[in-house]
Amino acid sequence: MIDSGRFNPTRDEAEHASEDYVSDSGDHPPLASTESPLDAAFRQSTLFDLGQIDVRWDTDLATLWAFMTPLERPNSNMGLIRDTMAWQRESRRVFGGADGSGRDGPLKFMVLGSRFPGVFNLGGDLEMFAECIQRRDRDTLLKYGVACCEIVDRIWHCNDMNVINIGLAQGDALGGGLEALMCFDVIIAERQARFGLPEVLFGLFPGMGAYSILSRRVGPVLARQMLTEGHIYTADEMCEMGIVTQVVDTGEGEAATAQWIKDHSAHHAGYVGINRAGRRVNPMTLEELVDIVETWTDTALALSDRDLRMMRRLAAAQTRLR
Repeated sequence: MIDSGRFNPTRDEAEHASEDYVSDSGDHPPLASTESPLDAAFRQSTLFDLGQIDVRWDTDLATLWAFMTPLERPNSNMGLIRDTMAWQRESRRVFGGADGSGRDGPLKFMVLGSRFPGVFNLGGDLEMFAECIQRRDRDTLLKYGVACCEIVDRIWHCNDMNVINIGLAQGDALGGGLEALMCFDVIIAERQARFGLPEVLFGLFPGMGAYSILSRRVGPVLARQMLTEGHIYTADEMCEMGIVTQVVDTGEGEAATAQWIKDHSAHHAGYVGINRAGRRVNPMTLEELVDIVETWTDTALALSDRDLRMMRRLAAAQTRLR
């Protein structure tokens, strides 16, 4: 695995990099650069210097590994949302191939996990939600929800590239964290991880893709049951439902993911085609997601004081995980 640090020169080094290839006498033509186009793209990109996502390029596996590193609560704060968008945008720019389509580049697999102990992601920024609801700030709530929908849409469509998306859950994925995780083509979970959509406990519902994704993965009846009961599921239960692909023992998630990639690399094109066909047969559009998040926003603004107190208690529990 390549150390991403070597692709982050200082601003001064970047501005004067061309001087390294010029003869000091001026009598000779510039020396040819030995830097590959991919290395040049790395050097010019912020992909390996994101605030809340640690990104590594693995040449041998043709895999881009990314791990969330939240600064405070392990939830989807606005900083993490911005970094996630940058991860997707820069991945396509750097690995898009000669024509920028992402179809002939070196990248075959994208993995997203988390470095926060015991947690993949706990979902929405509940404290921010409560503050917006109290001051009747619909615009900020809706803007947040639409940003989450854009991320869900991008992951669901594999960043418009010929890649296989893999979600690695080495800890709990709840609420919006589970919504994001379920967008991946493959989900590998460590056995101790828990999964659920508990929003109904404080009068809300998961509005950034859960109903849309679950209806396509497990059918509308089970999808509605999961949303209305707020049950917390084990990794094995999620695997039995067909949501999680593989369950492994605690501490084996990264190794198991690397092994899955090795086992399936030879048939990468076929799996990409199957996944693309599945999205065509049962399409999920950004328009659908945004329509639902409009309903989510209005539902949030209708929450009672009791619901807000419950939301803040859950936010405080997230904070204590630090």
